[in-house]
Order: sequence, then structure tokens, then C-alpha cells
Amino acid sequence: MTGESFARTSLLLGPEALARIERAFVVVVGLGAVGSFAVEALARAGVGRLRLVDFDTVRASDLNRQILALRSTLGRPKVEVAAQRVADIHPACRVEPLGLFAHADTASRILEGPPDVLVDCIDAVGPKVALLLAAVRAQVAAVSSMGAALRRDPGLVRTGDLSETRICPLAHAVRKRLHREGVREGIRCVYSLERPADAVRPGDCGEQGLERGRTRTRLGSLPTIPGIFGLAAAGSALELLACLPPGFSRG
Repeated sequence: MTGESFARTSLLLGPEALARIERAFVVVVGLGAVGSFAVEALARAGVGRLRLVDFDTVRASDLNRQILALRSTLGRPKVEVAAQRVADIHPACRVEPLGLFAHADTASRILEGPPDVLVDCIDAVGPKVALLLAAVRAQVAAVSSMGAALRRDPGLVRTGDLSETRICPLAHAVRKRLHREGVREGIRCVYSLERPADAVRPGDCGEQGLERGRTRTRLGSLPTIPGIFGLAAAGSALELLACLPPGFSRG
């Protein structure tokens, strides 16, 4: 059954690349609109071990864009829901749900192992930079999602090195902070060339989000763009795991 499950992956990438993916250990941090789709793709591609990191629960406002959000999962920890979903897709995958907040003080635990690839789907600048910096220092390959909210055009989504990004305010802020620490390139990312729409007012979504006790503004988002970001991030991670160049061609 396992061989049949990933036969299409093997047909495209080759059996050796699939074997590397099946032996791989990937950490996904942030299981929201982007991260939940990244986990979905990694599980369906046959990744052998996943550590899933998020401290939040599924909320009603997640239903419009998060693959983990169902009426039946409201109120449950996202890591628990994600682990259950992965087990139903790829029972042989070793899944470690880790319900904690990502920041400098938890980065070593998150990257313990170390993993082959980190997929960063955090939407807050401070925790994002802290984790990426820890990954660089630990020599862990990283794929990072930039801003997916407030965008509508799928044709403007791009992948590339963080140093190549433009337009995206989140990418600009992340680049600036990493530059201060001497990191200027080497982080793959997903970003959009679309200028973000004006942010909605706090409370427009009917509830407020929390970042380790601090209220954060909710941003407008469609089901489409975050999902594309998550799938693109997973695609970049799979290229790294399979030892394939970005945008690979098998000739």
C-alpha cells in the first residue's frame, strides 16, 4: 500500500529521490493557513518524519482558509488535529506534535535533532526572525513563508532566496533584522509581488488573535493564496530533500 501511495511521486522525481524523502525529517512551525497546507503536501509526498509546532487551537475564523479547520475540530489544538490528519494520510510517518510558542527561547527544542529542513510558516516578525536565525546558526536548511494575507492574485506568488524578495513588507522586515545579524542570503522563501491591500480594523473578524498573551490584529485573507503559499513552501522543501535544484528539470 505504501508503495502505491507514493507511486506518482516516484514517477516524477525518481525512486532514489523518493527514498530520500521517505527518510527525511521535516519541522513545520505554524499550522495556520499556510502551514496546514504545507503539512498536507509533505505528508502526501511521503516524508518519513514530521515535527509539527503550534501553540494555538482551531477557531471559527479559521474555517475560511485553514485545511485543519472543520466544525468538528473547533477548539482542538492544531498540532493534535494535524497529527491525526497526517496519520490518516501516511500511517508510517512518525509525527511529533509540539504545542509550544516559537521564539528564541524555544528554538533549540524546535530544531532538536536536527531536522533536514525547517518550514517556517510563522506570521509574526520577532518569532520568525529568531527561529530563522537559529536555523542558520545550526546549519538547518530553511524554507520560509512571507506575507500571504491581504493578497488575491495567485499569478504573483513567487519562490526564491529571501535576498531576492521585494514588495512584501514582512519580507522587508525579516531581511532587515537578519542583516543586522549578518545573514543576507541562503533562506528559501515564498512571497508575493502583489502589494497588500489595506489591513482591516482590529475586531472586524469577530475575534482577536493572541501571540503569547499579546493581542494581534487579524488580517483579511482568502482560502486561495495562503494555500498556494503552503503548497509552494512544501514544494521547495521537497526539492531540498530530494537533492533537486529549484525548478528542477529531468530533461
